[in-house]
Formats: sequence, structure tokens, C-alpha cells
Amino acid sequence: MSEETPLVLRKIIHIDMDAFYASVEQRDFPEYRGKPLVVGGKPDSRGVVSTASYEARKFGIRSAMPASKAYQLCPTAIFVYPRFDAYTAASKSIREIFSRYTDLIEPLSLDEAYLDVTEDKLNIGSAIDIAKSIKDAIKNELNLTASAGVSVNKFVAKIASDMNKPDGLTFIGPSKIERFMEKLPVEKFFGVGKVTAAKMKAMQINTGADLKKLTEQQLIAQFGKSGKFYYKVVRGIDERPVRPDRETKSVGAEDTFSADTNETSVMHGLLLQISEIVSKRLEKYQLKGKTLTLKIKFADFKIITRSRSFAIAFNDAKQIYSEAIKLLNEADIGRTEVRLLGITLSRFYEEIAEDKIENNQLEFDF
Repeated sequence: MSEETPLVLRKIIHIDMDAFYASVEQRDFPEYRGKPLVVGGKPDSRGVVSTASYEARKFGIRSAMPASKAYQLCPTAIFVYPRFDAYTAASKSIREIFSRYTDLIEPLSLDEAYLDVTEDKLNIGSAIDIAKSIKDAIKNELNLTASAGVSVNKFVAKIASDMNKPDGLTFIGPSKIERFMEKLPVEKFFGVGKVTAAKMKAMQINTGADLKKLTEQQLIAQFGKSGKFYYKVVRGIDERPVRPDRETKSVGAEDTFSADTNETSVMHGLLLQISEIVSKRLEKYQLKGKTLTLKIKFADFKIITRSRSFAIAFNDAKQIYSEAIKLLNEADIGRTEVRLLGITLSRFYEEIAEDKIENNQLEFDF
């Protein structure tokens, strides 16, 4: 480890459920077990794959793939619509198992979370033993499997949990982290998306070892503030704590048209439905948002977003719908056919400075 490594090392576990939605379906419906299963839209719809069972993945089916493409790859697959109530209930039970060992739990989604077990409730001491115990409890009590990554920080633990799926347990200790990082492809690094990965590869930066050759100043010059994080994490340093109070950043919903459309009335109808869904979700979590974002995906898969922020937070369906319509009109999409629309409310806890407000609203175009 580098001399910059903090003296106090945490014990971090990242738990990632295996094909979570599909596994819940196969648990609840025996007739699905051992068969290729796709959770998402029907093959004759415009839906996408939410999760595919491991039997389906053997055919090349992956999350976010159009359901029609999944059907082409495996016509014998079983296609089912998601049952979010069932997944939420299972997630709650998983969280209860986590809480037996620590209160430092940072959920990332229904099916994954970070746990800080530096000091565990049961005084087990070994993070590896705790991870094993959690995996066993999930399997025995819920009839589901999880993969776990164990290390001294969040970044490495998350990468480790993906190394031996399904039902895996991988430990990467302090003495092995830097060598592990050097071999890691740059697209696996936290915060490196497709655009950044392409930029790195154009600079002949393909692995952590290549990334490590650049100074912190060079990385900041090329990648902004993220460059400072890349400099540290490639040396095994990730100081981000597990945040049990991690707040919800946004609530939204989106839907795909059965056929691409440029009919204003059809778009308005879908936005009304989405507005009602978003409003109900906000009310469920007792949230109100100050920033509304409209997402538009066109027939050629190009995506644009339009946002507006307000002085007073809201969650009323009528206001959500009204503001979404205004943003749609201002997007000036003309006669271009639209494939998908989505609405998101955010900025639940952040106050907008008064000197930035003009006529009670701000406009942000992306």
C-alpha cells in the first residue's frame, strides 16, 4: 500500500444480490426455476430487460436490452412483468439481516449495499466471517443468494463482489490492493463512464497501471476534480465513509410508447400517467422536490433532458404534469418522433439561494 494510505483501515463489505428480481421470481414460482427467465417487458412490447436469470444470461441476454432482442436470442425464455412489491419486501428482509451485524449500512438500491463492520455488534471481528454469516442467513431464511466483496474501502469491496458471481465471496486484503488496481481495466473504475473511458484509451490509458503513471496534476488537468479521485483510488485509497443516512436524491418514472410518435396529444396522455405515478411515489416517501426534469428519448435513441427549479418544493400530480408539459413545449422537438418520456423530481433537501431565484424559477438546459 502507498504511504498515503490512512493508518486506520476500515472493514467494508459490499453485498450484491444475484440476479435479484429474477431470483425472487424463481423462488416464488417453482415453474420458473432452472429456466431462462426475463423480468421486464413482454417480447412484443417496447419494454426492456430489468433482470435476466443466469439461465437466460447464457444466451447473451443482459439488463437494459430491448425485450424484443432478448426474445430473438432466446425464444423459449419466460417473460414476466416486474413485481416491485415483492422485491421491496425481500429487500427489507435483507436489510434486517444486515442490521444484526452493524448499523452502518448504506443501501445503493434494493439489491446492494455497503456495510462497515470495523466494529460489529456481535464482536465477530473477522469481516470475512461476517460476510459468510450474512450470505448464509440470506440463503437459509430467504432462499436467495448474494455475492460479497470484502476489503478496506468501498471501491475495492464493490469490485470484489462482482468477481465470483453468483454466490461468491471475494476478499482483497491491503497488501494486494495496489497490484489488483494496476491490472484493473479503466472502465471498471468508479466514475469512469463510456466517454471518459474512451478519452483514457485514446491517451493509451487502458489499465490502472497506465493511470498510475500520471501525476495528480496531470489527471486533474485532463479529468477535472475526478482526476484527484483517480490518483488516490488507483493507489488503493478510498476515504469515502459508509453513509447510513444516505438520502434519496431523486424520484421519477418513465415509459416507452408502444410505437414512436410525434402526436402531441399522445405525449400529453403519457405525461399525465407518469405525473400521477411520480406523485404517488413522492407521497409514499413523504418527499417534495424543487427541481423537475423531463427526459425525452427519440426514435434514433438520442436523449435530451430539460429541467426547471422552483423556490417551493412540491409533489402534486397536477403541478408535475403542468410543468412537464411546459418543458416539453420548450424543447421544440418539432415533428421528430419520440420513443420514451420520463419525469424526475429532485432537490428534496437542498435550499435554493434567494439571490439565484428570478420569478420563482430557474431554468437549466442540458
